[in-house]
Amino acid sequence: MFRTELHIPAGGLDLNLSSGILTIGSCFAEVIGRKLQENKAQVLVNPFGTIFNPLSVNKLLRASLDDSNPIADNLVQHNGIWYAYDLHSSLSSPSRDTLLQHIRERLALTRNALQQANLLIITLGTAVGYRLQSSSEVVANCHKLPARQFSRELLPLSTLFSDTKQCLEELWQFNPSLQVLFTVSPVRHIKETIEVNSVSKSILRMLCHDITTSSEQAHYFPAFELMMDDLRDYRFYGRDMVHPTEVAEDYIWDKFANAYLSQDFRDFLKVWEKMRRAIAHRPFHPASEAHQSFLKTTLRQLQDLSNMYKLDISEEEKALKQQLIT
Repeated sequence: MFRTELHIPAGGLDLNLSSGILTIGSCFAEVIGRKLQENKAQVLVNPFGTIFNPLSVNKLLRASLDDSNPIADNLVQHNGIWYAYDLHSSLSSPSRDTLLQHIRERLALTRNALQQANLLIITLGTAVGYRLQSSSEVVANCHKLPARQFSRELLPLSTLFSDTKQCLEELWQFNPSLQVLFTVSPVRHIKETIEVNSVSKSILRMLCHDITTSSEQAHYFPAFELMMDDLRDYRFYGRDMVHPTEVAEDYIWDKFANAYLSQDFRDFLKVWEKMRRAIAHRPFHPASEAHQSFLKTTLRQLQDLSNMYKLDISEEEKALKQQLIT
């Protein structure tokens, strides 16, 4: 035996296809969210873009719970584009009014998702924070503004714990049945140096440990440990030696599915994977009688699945019908 496999016990969440899920945080929140999305879960994925530090995640969750909009007070214009310090750069616009509208829409969307959610997945990327000199606030993104406008610091565990604890209490007042699943992103933040990355991940791991041991509604999924201790090989990293490969992502997703999805959902995954492969099939002769027959059969099977599981199959139907020759 030349590896140490991490076995994750069933988490008791038993998520099904109709369970409401919201993911927020670092780019690993996108990975898990995308996997859920591809498999027809009711999920809202990272509505504010990639957010790395816990304080910024908490601020966005709080802002989504009420009608106040502190995000709108934290805008900056740079090279003709308006940005929000609390959001990812992908949520930007040449128009300040357009950006404000986007912010209002994302907050409302997130509020609605939190209201209906069974599970909130929070993925923490780094404990390194960038503080805006003019306001002393920790920002989610510097948007490539001059470095002199910010100071960098390791956010203290005590500060992160008290802020996260308060945020969770507000979330549970808003949605008392909400379960919260924390993960520490396995993506390495080596631009902060390898040494600081190690300290940063340790702070985040301690934060998750302290939070999950103090509340029955908070859980921890060991994505970080799966990458560091189970896979533990550079062949599972991409060319940048920072992000996990698709193979690693699939492995971690499989562990997630076995721990938190219901048996019915896991059974559906097997059926849906076959359907996805059929939809993605591209033949050498698309106009052939055999392939046209295959398309019609696949379309019928897709519609049967939709009726059985109450799925939205509009995109898949469109992809198949576009290939039909009438």
